[in-house]
Amino acid sequence: METREITVGGRTFSYTDSAPSRPSTAPTLVLGHGYFLDRTMFSAVFESSLAHSWRIIAWDARGHGNSPEGESPFDYWDQARDVLGLLDALKVPQAVVGGVSQGGFTALRVALLAPQRVRGLVLLDTEAQACDPHDKVVYAGMFAGLAEHGPVEGIVVPLSRQLIGEHPAAHAWIRNWQRHYSLPLGAAAQCLLERDDVSGRLGEITCPALLVRGSEDQSLPRSRMQLMSEAMPGAGEVHEIPGAGHSPTITHPQQVLTLLESFLPRTV
Repeated sequence: METREITVGGRTFSYTDSAPSRPSTAPTLVLGHGYFLDRTMFSAVFESSLAHSWRIIAWDARGHGNSPEGESPFDYWDQARDVLGLLDALKVPQAVVGGVSQGGFTALRVALLAPQRVRGLVLLDTEAQACDPHDKVVYAGMFAGLAEHGPVEGIVVPLSRQLIGEHPAAHAWIRNWQRHYSLPLGAAAQCLLERDDVSGRLGEITCPALLVRGSEDQSLPRSRMQLMSEAMPGAGEVHEIPGAGHSPTITHPQQVLTLLESFLPRTV
């Protein structure tokens, strides 16, 4: 996938665009990645037949991949504005917006900020609630360990299992974190830990929504996605992918693509 760069609101972002020359009215899917990962977790989507009929855009969030974190604090509302700024810069009036985990946190806020821009939502292993207090303690401890010791195996191996599971791709991400990756431990970490609860506003989101969860996800109980299924008028059931963990686009791409191919025509 070709890396592109764009400046939005004075910030530089890296992204991948499957069809930059297509007209702005072409059906477009914008995807955001999970924490500690980057836009390459959607490689299979770009390589699929879906990219022949849809313009696929995946971006690196602040502090991830090739997008600088910056020095100022930010939250997922700010990142939602990043997405809207990206759409403006690419002259895309409307899109289906989605993502995995924190990419979904951002997508929900895009739909709340600019419902007229969002034709549908694709939410994989994500939630609308604030960070669970127990999770916050665990994650803060992990961030502190990474800040003190760096990406040592005792930290990144369990992290890879949590985010990806027992899959060959986990080894590639361990190497990436250890050799090439700038770990998001500053403002991006605070953004994750201190995110607000938008579950009380889910009823405002009326566009079609696809909800997908890996059955073996260690980070996200099914009940948190079930809440979105019940509260969003345009959401259907939670589709669970057997054997998948927190990042099914990496480990079970064909199952995700099948769901996308069935869902996306509803948004056109």
